[in-house]
Amino acid sequence: MMTDPDLVRLLKSTRVVACVGVSPNPVRPSHYVARYLTLKGYRVIPVNPGHAGAQLFGETVFGSLADIPADSRVDMVDIFRRSEHVTPIVQQAIKYLPALRTVWMQIGVRNEEAAKLAEAKGITVVQDRCPKIEYQRLFGELRMGGFATGVISSKL
Repeated sequence: MMTDPDLVRLLKSTRVVACVGVSPNPVRPSHYVARYLTLKGYRVIPVNPGHAGAQLFGETVFGSLADIPADSRVDMVDIFRRSEHVTPIVQQAIKYLPALRTVWMQIGVRNEEAAKLAEAKGITVVQDRCPKIEYQRLFGELRMGGFATGVISSKL
């Protein structure tokens, strides 16, 4: 289980994020999360086979993690795909991203098989969370969005 201090260390030490499943559509969560990360100083490398070769956030969109040059030093993969599609993504990340330190699965995404594969290689795994929300929560930005509690709930 990731503690808040663990997440703070992870978010402070991460520099390059490969965002798998990112959309060029600005109303899609994958788009605004990736854009937010770029605004916070992360280099975000977009990965989406349907948009390979296009430009997004000043970067070329790659069709797969295998297409990202190894010297890009991707240290985190942020996955916007359904849970059942995560294992092959993690396998590819392990194989082609030599600097990989973190596999992050977005809200609603959990895959224990993929998590075990990554953890067996010494890679940190975060499941069912959003780096944008966690960044805002842990670094005091939620209050800017009107949240006073520092806790987000989906219950109405």
